[in-house]
Amino acid sequence: MKTILVVDDNKLNLAAARKVLSDAYKVIPVMRGAQALTYLENGECDIILLDINMPEMDGFEVLEKIRTMEQCKNIPVIFLTADNDTETETRCFKEGAIDFIAKPFVPEVMLSRIGRVLELEELRRSLADRLEQKTREVSDMKSKSRQDALTGLWNRAHTEETVNELISEGAKGALLMIDMDNFKAINDNYGHIAGDRTLKMFADTLRTFSDEGDVLCRIGGDEFVVFINGITSKAELSNRAADIISDLCYKIEQCKFETNSSVSIGIAQTPEDGTEFNKLYNSADKALYYVKQNGKNSYHFFSDKVQQENSRGSKTVDLNYLREFMSRADSGRGAYLLDFESFHHVYNFIRRFVERSSRDVQTVLFTVCENSSQESDAAETELALELLEKAIYTSLRRSDVSTRYSSKQLIVILMDANEENGDMVAGRIIECFNRLYTGEKVSIDYGIARMDGAELFGKKVLEQ
Repeated sequence: MKTILVVDDNKLNLAAARKVLSDAYKVIPVMRGAQALTYLENGECDIILLDINMPEMDGFEVLEKIRTMEQCKNIPVIFLTADNDTETETRCFKEGAIDFIAKPFVPEVMLSRIGRVLELEELRRSLADRLEQKTREVSDMKSKSRQDALTGLWNRAHTEETVNELISEGAKGALLMIDMDNFKAINDNYGHIAGDRTLKMFADTLRTFSDEGDVLCRIGGDEFVVFINGITSKAELSNRAADIISDLCYKIEQCKFETNSSVSIGIAQTPEDGTEFNKLYNSADKALYYVKQNGKNSYHFFSDKVQQENSRGSKTVDLNYLREFMSRADSGRGAYLLDFESFHHVYNFIRRFVERSSRDVQTVLFTVCENSSQESDAAETELALELLEKAIYTSLRRSDVSTRYSSKQLIVILMDANEENGDMVAGRIIECFNRLYTGEKVSIDYGIARMDGAELFGKKVLEQ
């Protein structure tokens, strides 16, 4: 049953209205505008019949206050008036009433007008609900079109638009470009389902270490971007980057991936490194590249890179100085020991060199093997691998290069060595290892292949 609030200072008018309406509606009668406002603070009604001429507060004043109440702004109001002149009627509609009823009441007219208004209100509410639903649907579609389907983060188009808008409004902060090192190995070794789970885990970590005003984005693949809004301190940004790296590396470790995967971050700040998205993106990308070229699993500020370049640019050097400067950090006497990604680049550089010069270069793959009569464990294998690395470092020349391929294998590039020389060097390494390793649980085996300029990385070695 619909509820009607009737406001009239005349008891006879209230009684008459109640008599006409009570059979079809629930009637709430009050005699003052203040009483009506008090009721509406917590009570509900579907329509208000409001007398114009009342003491203390007339109907127009009451209606003005009603429209300021959020929960009442759409309740239809019909004025009750004994004045039937055009001026009064005009003011009724101007003030926001939907209709008016003249006094004294004519029951049939009152019921008819109230019924029509309630029908119109039902139609209005229905249309408003349908419009709101359609608006939500359009908003959802628009939102989904700007989101990455896998992670739920924003895509590049939305992120670029949002970051540019924030900067134009005076926002300061930093753009972090975040990349997972060796992510391809997870897909290749464990499948794309594991890769997708890792990317979702990546996104969850970014949400954990982000604030409400930050913008989180997946550019594509394993490349993510975060715009940190409002933080300009390098110390705070460094802490945020370190937390992201630490959390992700811990989660990757928990997944038991044997891929040597880690996280690298490049950081560009606004306004010093750029005042729009693309400039910040390019600056952060250069900072990320710096991390990739200097060991990975860390973060770097673009401004630090620029400062270093500017510092070097303060004076001009000749080739002799440059040669001396570049070699200062290299105090080693044995083979170069590189991480796998860096080794990969070096390998392909040497392969192109071999293709053009026909030099003899051997690739050796050492494998830690478990002795069938002994039970080894991961700690024993790791110890053996560390001792093998030491044997390789001390047995090889400075021109040779080595890397750990997996938790059981090491790869070595022997420059200017034929197969006979390669076997001899490999034997020397194993002899050195046997002097260092006193256990009986593992032994070392190896395969050797001549590097061919046309071969793919590791193909011949891994077939041994």
